[in-house]
Amino acid sequence: MTNETVLCTSCRHEMPLTQYHLDAKNEAVKKFYGKIEIEHASAFLYFNKKGIVQELIHNLKYKGHEEIGTVLGHWYAEDLKELKLNNSFEVVIPVPLHPKKFKERGYNQVTAFGKALSESLNLTFDETVLFRKKYSKTQSKKNLLGRSENIESIFDVHFSERNHNKHFLIVDDVLTTGSTLEACSKALLKIPGAKISIVCMAMANS
Repeated sequence: MTNETVLCTSCRHEMPLTQYHLDAKNEAVKKFYGKIEIEHASAFLYFNKKGIVQELIHNLKYKGHEEIGTVLGHWYAEDLKELKLNNSFEVVIPVPLHPKKFKERGYNQVTAFGKALSESLNLTFDETVLFRKKYSKTQSKKNLLGRSENIESIFDVHFSERNHNKHFLIVDDVLTTGSTLEACSKALLKIPGAKISIVCMAMANS
């Protein structure tokens, strides 16, 4: 319809919302128990194979439809405004691509989502602090043990005193095992006084 953007009204009503922002002990938070200290973790949607969310993420990630990330970011920001923690978030950090992968794809599929969140929540968006120092094959094709062994050496940080004592909100597309986000968090926690929160577009049903 003329007043619809990216998603039609019918699909919007069918979106499998997690409502994790209403539960401080949600399934996303539990992914990181005993691994890293986080202030908050949540995911906007449930990711099911052959479902509407998989189709959206596929079009965002491989078909150049970055506007999907923008729509989901602005939409989820309205939910996140209900969080008591909302006022403490300071800097949105997207999970980075290796330069080689960025060149292959032409864009980071998480950037538009992160920028939309930062705009709606009035936060700083920064792609320069966290970087990926190793090129890796798709994580989904590795088993869990293989991921855990290899992934911690993949990310690192560039930071200065202005980054000290910040509350970083890391954003990603789909939360599965949490190993990538754990590694990103550990890299950011090298910054003195850093606090970490995590928000994803979707979470895979286990």
